[in-house]
Amino acid sequence: MERLRTVVGLAASAWMLAPSAGVTQETAPLEARYEYKLLATNKTSTMEKELNQTAEAGFRFEGVMGGQTGFGGKEVVSILSRPVGAPATAAYEYKLCATTKTSTMQKEMAEAAGAGYHYRGQTVTDTMFGGQEVVVIMERVRGEKAAQFEYKLLATNKTSTMQKEITEAAEAGFVFTGITVGNTGFGGREVVLITQRPLPR
Repeated sequence: MERLRTVVGLAASAWMLAPSAGVTQETAPLEARYEYKLLATNKTSTMEKELNQTAEAGFRFEGVMGGQTGFGGKEVVSILSRPVGAPATAAYEYKLCATTKTSTMQKEMAEAAGAGYHYRGQTVTDTMFGGQEVVVIMERVRGEKAAQFEYKLLATNKTSTMQKEITEAAEAGFVFTGITVGNTGFGGREVVLITQRPLPR
């Protein structure tokens, strides 16, 4: 079952963390308020379509998580936001990469990066066929086609090996962007770590 829910709230900014300041939703300046959209689906193929449909209304991706929800079963859940009163115009486009094979993910991310997309978030989710998919959300400014980053995906079921691999990646100029742990299609329960480095401009 696919569901689309809207939540209106305030940005998680400093005034939210300091209640003694006396700022409430009613008294906060309009530009400090945000509205949110929550997307939830058990089909990763559907999530990319929903992300882009929501982005067309001026929303931007904030975070993603896969897991068991109360009503939808095993779902991928994404949150998008936009400032209250902002123009409902598309500023960003999204690409979702999802696979049980880490080698395939490296290829998909490279292709997306070549089209101007860059990493925004990742999670793991159960597939319809068993095992788990690694899911990566990538974003680009609408219409942007120039590559900005290159990505290196590290995957191993041995943390000692990961230490060696991330050290080698760092020496080559890559920086950490995200990490997940899950049962991938071929590696068993792997640590999947994504790094990036900017391309020369």
